This record gives sequence, C-alpha cells and structure tokens, in this order.
Amino acid sequence: MEDINKIIGKNLLILRKNAKLTQMELAERFNYSDKTISKWESGESLPNIEILYELAKFYNTTLDALTVEGDILATSESEPKPKNKLFPTRLIITLLAVSAVWLCATVLFVCFKIIYERNYGMFFLWAIPISCVVLLIFNSIWGRSYLLFWILSVLIWSTLMCIHLQLIQYNIWIIYILGIPLQVAVILWAALLKKPRSNKRKKKKTDDNTSQPTKERPTENINIKDKDNKIKEANDTAKQEK
Repeated sequence: MEDINKIIGKNLLILRKNAKLTQMELAERFNYSDKTISKWESGESLPNIEILYELAKFYNTTLDALTVEGDILATSESEPKPKNKLFPTRLIITLLAVSAVWLCATVLFVCFKIIYERNYGMFFLWAIPISCVVLLIFNSIWGRSYLLFWILSVLIWSTLMCIHLQLIQYNIWIIYILGIPLQVAVILWAALLKKPRSNKRKKKKTDDNTSQPTKERPTENINIKDKDNKIKEANDTAKQEK
C-alpha cells in the first residue's frame, strides 16, 4: 500500500509541476489546504477516489496512469484536449448569412444600374448595419459576450452614417450626436456584464470555503489529547497504588 501511495504521490507531483502550479494554487482549486496536497505528493496519505478522479480529469490523464510508475506525462499528453468542434461550422454559417446580405446589396445595385441607369451605392452602405444585425443575432445564439460591444458600436455609427448620407440634402449632420449617448450606454452595459461574472466567481469561492471546511486532519490536537489522556491515566494509577 505504501508503494502505491508513493507512486501516486510522485505522479501527482510531476503533473502539478508540469502544469506550473504551486501547492497553494492547486489547494485553492480543490478547496484543500496546501499541507494536504503536500501529504498526497509525498505519499503520506491519499485522497478519496472521487478527488483522485477529479485530479486525473484536471490533469487530462486517467486513474490507471496515476497508479503506474513511469512517464506520467506521456499518458497525459497523448490524450488530446477537447476542442469546440462546432466552432468552424458556426463560423461558416454566420459568414454565409453575412455574405447573403452583401449578395442582396449587389443584386439590387446591378438591377438599379440596368433598369434606372443609376449608381446607387447606398445599397452597399446599408449592408453594413444590416450585417451587424445578422452578426448580433448569431452572436447572441452561439457567440461570445465580449463581441457584442464591437458589433453594437459598429451598428450604431454605421446606421447614423447611412441615415445622414441617405438624407444628405437636408444637412442633418447633427444626427451623429445621438451616437454619443448610445455609445456610452453600450460601454456601461458592457461593463455591467463583466462585473456580475467576477462577483459570481468571488461568491462561489466564499460559498465553497464556508460550506466545505479545509479537509486537513487535526493531528496536533489529537496528539495533545492523547498526551492529556496518558497523564490522567498515570495519575489515576498512582492514586490507586497509594
């Protein structure tokens, strides 16, 4: 049993160093003390099977690999990390939707050129905010929140530009002033999205710390109690002899 403890401990030590983590950082991730991590890696004790499985999953290896003495890194690196296989498909679908917008703009431009013999380039300008709307829809379904800031910003200013150029004979350049409060609102909204995430993470850590106390055996307290019990027993035996 001691050999198994030392093998697992050695493998855990190698994996932690390869991940460039300190014992304190690993302890915070699994809500244990750094002393417990040190005992695991030295082979003095072992985590239960659930924590051992979580460690193997965290290091991208298997439970069998942890119990075998050898090059644990070869086993962990041989298993490819899971990748988002749907990302290329989603990106292609999004780009196809955006290209459809520009195809419609091109068709309208050609039709107006042939039928009315006019170069109506506003179709291409209006394709910019419409493309932003398409990106906004697909990004809200599949995308990432940090892209919303840029998409909304381009949507605001491109829409104002198109309105200004569409009605340029009326000289309504003052319409761009509307973009200032809208842009400020987008900035504040983006900042509001970031704060709850950080608060959730902090709250989760505090909840974990309160709900799951540090799983370190109080060996020092046990030793003190044992000493007190021995002293009491010695005193009792001395009294009985008297």
